[in-house]
Order: sequence, then C-alpha cells, then structure tokens
Amino acid sequence: MKKVLLSIFAVTALLMSANAQSIIDAEDGQNPNEFYNKILSTGKKAVPYAPVRQTDRVWEMVVWRQIDLNESFNQFFYYPIEQGKNEQGRINLVNLIMGAAANGEFDVYEDDDMLVPQEWSKAVANLQGRQLKIRYGEEDEFGEQEVFNDTIPEEFDPASVRLFKLKEYWYIDKQDTRQKVRITGLSFRFSKNILRSGESEEVNEWSFWVPMDRMRVRQVLVNANAYDEHNDVAERSYDDIFIQRYFDSYITRESNRHNREISQYLTGEDAILESEKIEDKIFDIENDMWEY
Repeated sequence: MKKVLLSIFAVTALLMSANAQSIIDAEDGQNPNEFYNKILSTGKKAVPYAPVRQTDRVWEMVVWRQIDLNESFNQFFYYPIEQGKNEQGRINLVNLIMGAAANGEFDVYEDDDMLVPQEWSKAVANLQGRQLKIRYGEEDEFGEQEVFNDTIPEEFDPASVRLFKLKEYWYIDKQDTRQKVRITGLSFRFSKNILRSGESEEVNEWSFWVPMDRMRVRQVLVNANAYDEHNDVAERSYDDIFIQRYFDSYITRESNRHNREISQYLTGEDAILESEKIEDKIFDIENDMWEY
C-alpha cells in the first residue's frame, strides 16, 4: 500500500512540475494577457439556408424594420467605433460591411429590390459630405480682402451610423406548417454635411443595400464575432445574431396597397401602436392556423 501511495505521489509531483514549467515557458516571448493558447476561429463556413419552393409558400408578408443602436441592447452593433479590429479582435457591423464591400467580397445595391448593383465608387461618393470653409485673400492697398468659399470633402464617419433598416420576408412553409422569416436586405442611416443655400447643413440619409441572404455576405458575417456582455469568450457571429434575431427592433412598414411607411399616415403614439399591431398580426397568423 505504501508503495502505491508513493508512486501516486511521485506521478503527481512530476505532473505539477511539468505543468508549472509549461506555464513559465508560455510567458516567455508572449503577450502577458494571453495566459493560455488561444485558438482563433477563422475559416468558419456559413450554413446554407434550406431551399424554399414557391409552391410550398401558403402565406407571405414583407416587412421593413429598424434597429436603433442607441438602445443599450443593440449597442454591440455599434462598438468598437474604431475602424478595423480592436485589440480584442472585434469589429462593429458598419466597419465590417464597409471593409468587405470595398474589397469586393460582395456587391451592394441601389434600393431594397436589390436588382440594380451599385458601383462601389458611387456608393462611397454618396456617403461623403461637403463642408464649407471660408478663406481670405491678401489685403490690397485699401486694406480689403477677397473672400473665397472653399468646398472641403468629408470622409464617411462610421460613428454617425445609429440606425439600421432590415427588409425581411415572413412566410409559412406547407412542408412543415411553420412560420419562418428570411432577412433579405440591410441598409444603414448615416449623417453628413451638405451645402444648401451657401451654408453647411447636416442631414441624415440612407446608404446602399446589402443582400443579407447571399452566401458571400453571410460568409463575411459568420467570421466576425460581436461582443457578448455576459461572456467575453462567447463566439456569437453577426450571422448568428441575425438568424437568432438577437436584437431589438420595430416595424416601420408592411407590404400594402399604398406602398407607404407607417410614418406617412400616422405619427407619435399612433405610429407606435400601429407597429405593434403589425407585429402581433404576424405572430397571430401561425397560431390561427391551428384553430378549428
């Protein structure tokens, strides 16, 4: 029995010594913040959506909704505001989209029908603003100066994006009689300065549209993780977020005969109630299927 205990003690001591040595060795020449070997999750592949046949759709409804980045729940879309990845390897959604589109990883479109591609140079030009700068010439012999109004181009500021717009299709597939949703497009609202009546004025405009159901776009989204405030090592990609609908939003328009948004016929509290009414109508459709 003593020999067995001595053997166990010896093995344990050797393992502890080896583990201590590996910890010491790991610190040499490495980032002090990396106290364990981190395996980067790169090269992930987006899982294709299940095919949908036109004859299997027994009900369909198109809605447009907005995601307000001022809401605390949605702020993982907004931060970090620095362009490019920060020290934690994270990047916000706007910078991710801009970088991938600039590299030609996917096409962008002029409107939410996403039938007409937009050249990237034109898309960037639409994002840029104009600032007016007054410049004075040299004084003449009478002490007067000529005044020049110079137009200074402004680069797009990703930090000005505070609102996303989604276009999505809700439908019921008769193959499994379930209600499903497919996000097909995304646009964002940004701020820029324009020249109007000889003065600079800040305006809010909507950007190009990104085809969210295309595999080239989803491949970009699946390889970028968003921040999870409950767990720093959680790996929830932007693709996961949209599939799981991990965001707060509100409906601004449904498909209708007038082809108009809620804000065009209702305002204030009435507009909010109308948005909630449409939301309830969508979820009531599936429940009503099982009533006899």
